[in-house]
Amino acid sequence: MAVPVLQDKAKRSVTSNQTKSTINKDIPQEIKVLGNYKDISPYKKNIRTVRPEAALTAQAVADTEVKTTQYYSQGNKKLQKKISAKSAIIMDAANGQTIFAVSPDTPRQPASTIKILTGMIAIKSLDSNDSVSVSSKAAEQPSSKVYLERKKRYKADDLINAVLLSSANDASVALAEKIAGSEKSFARMMTLRAKLWGAQKTVCKTANGLTAEGQSSTARDLATIFRHVMQDKEFSQRMKQVKAHTAEGKLLRNHNKALWQIEGAQGGKTGFTNAAGQTYVGKFKRGSSEIIVAIMGSRTMWADLKALVEYGFSQQTSTVAGTIEKQGKRKVVASLPVVSQQQ
Repeated sequence: MAVPVLQDKAKRSVTSNQTKSTINKDIPQEIKVLGNYKDISPYKKNIRTVRPEAALTAQAVADTEVKTTQYYSQGNKKLQKKISAKSAIIMDAANGQTIFAVSPDTPRQPASTIKILTGMIAIKSLDSNDSVSVSSKAAEQPSSKVYLERKKRYKADDLINAVLLSSANDASVALAEKIAGSEKSFARMMTLRAKLWGAQKTVCKTANGLTAEGQSSTARDLATIFRHVMQDKEFSQRMKQVKAHTAEGKLLRNHNKALWQIEGAQGGKTGFTNAAGQTYVGKFKRGSSEIIVAIMGSRTMWADLKALVEYGFSQQTSTVAGTIEKQGKRKVVASLPVVSQQQ
């Protein structure tokens, strides 16, 4: 099956003969609203038994051997020893430059962080009121999930929030099948979009990030993708939500604790599988400074994240201060270039 091409500047319906309802109309009765919050697992447990190295191709492993030590000389040695993550990167959100990195190009399983691609493609491909049916495959996905019922229909808007906030594996597969006909075809679309957005080492095999042979990404790729998608107004607004209600008032909670625990958090996506360890990618803003932080293979993700965020902003502050000092009598305040926002 041919992979549909994503149209970045306009939403489209993937079913040409679909009858669309407007925001102001009542929700069609056949569209079922998501379950109660108590049914949403706060953690994802990978039930598949796949060793991490089994998910990497021979070439990826060879590339890893070359790249693994390349970046250990960058940044603060104390910070490298402090964090547990096997790979990490702090990226300037304005210009994409690396502020700090540890093995940022080593391929690893991305876990649920890859859902940022699923969510973004769904936002661009579907209207909020589009009806999405649930196959047996989607309903049978392991936790984290929102317990979609087989053969029932749900609003695309609710499923997108379930993916981006509550990290729902079942909603990810349902959206993938709606948009591309199958999860396999949708995964090819995800890989294509990642490469077009500059993430050259990302290969997707699933819509939800559960461990799969041949699937991999890197800390640099995750940061690059997130830097791109956060420029989209609708995506960034969804990612800022601490909680969201479905059409009938059911509650979805955001798994991203950074929103209420770390100053300047703009949005982020968590992930965990046995093979991947703890993964994370997010954006942070303080004053005029903006950074992207990506973490892979962590054992203490939230502690790692806090340390990386503080270090990232301290480096940006010292860089700006140094530039101001060099300007001397001219008293010109340095500023970072701004990434234009899509309207």
